[in-house]
Amino acid sequence: MKSQKKILILCGGKFAFKTLQLLAFENYLCGIGIGKSSKIVVEALEKESENNSLDFKYFPDKKNVSEMRTWIDNLNPDFIFSISFPFLIPEEVLSFGKERFINFHPGPLPQYRGSMPIFEVLKNQEKTTAISVHFMDSKYDEGPVIFKENLKIDQNDTYGQLAVKLSNRTAQVALNMANMVEYAKKIPSSIQESENAYYYEKPDFLDTSIKWKNMTAGEIVALINSCNPWNYGADTSFEGEHIKIIIATIFDQSHENSKPGTILAINEDGTFNVACSDDKQISIEVLKTDIGIITAKQLNFQMNIIGKIFK
Repeated sequence: MKSQKKILILCGGKFAFKTLQLLAFENYLCGIGIGKSSKIVVEALEKESENNSLDFKYFPDKKNVSEMRTWIDNLNPDFIFSISFPFLIPEEVLSFGKERFINFHPGPLPQYRGSMPIFEVLKNQEKTTAISVHFMDSKYDEGPVIFKENLKIDQNDTYGQLAVKLSNRTAQVALNMANMVEYAKKIPSSIQESENAYYYEKPDFLDTSIKWKNMTAGEIVALINSCNPWNYGADTSFEGEHIKIIIATIFDQSHENSKPGTILAINEDGTFNVACSDDKQISIEVLKTDIGIITAKQLNFQMNIIGKIFK
């Protein structure tokens, strides 16, 4: 009887946990390597690896990735799956075997290359995203695509909600890939088209900041959702204080040419409405201030906010 393929997984944290559980249950998993992550996550994963007789290796920074080749040589897996591993795999590691390193990218390729495609697709108000499975090369997200599975983005999905859905689905996609490498003689793939390719850098403060003068209500709510929870919401300024808006929805009503960013009204549920550049409004529900995470109603209690302006 033919022995089952051995798969090593390189990951960056909790996003890969569902995949790790499923591949371990199906007896594909032989080892786990984790890149820079929280101490709690690393220790929990190391303990689970020990309990399940899996090889474990921690790569806290880029320098330690140079140790990966020796570790892989000793473990000798048939394939290496990468799921949100935070560091670029160098050529000397990839030379372990052509078409043996496979990445599971939580976004459409080649349009959404980069480390945080979940943020980008939400910010850009896409209706669908994808899990793109591709062979790895020495550049980020540029290897030949094996297959892509589309996933619907629900209205008002936050970064956290979409990440959980993608994590859950990636587990099944990874199992499908494991079954493919187990039984297929050759894995089909296609070169990515450069015409539609775009690489997004990790978002900075400018990317997460609301531009009240020129952003529509839909764009602002999309930005807020794309920043929740990883950035604690979208950045803005109010009365000289740095504030993050965590939860808001579109209020499709004219504000009769009020200045964008102006607080117009307090609603019965405690939320308040803010004018946007497209003559629509957003209703704000939850914010993060210097005193902590508060509701819109609590902010109103602290100060008379009607007529004041977000900048």
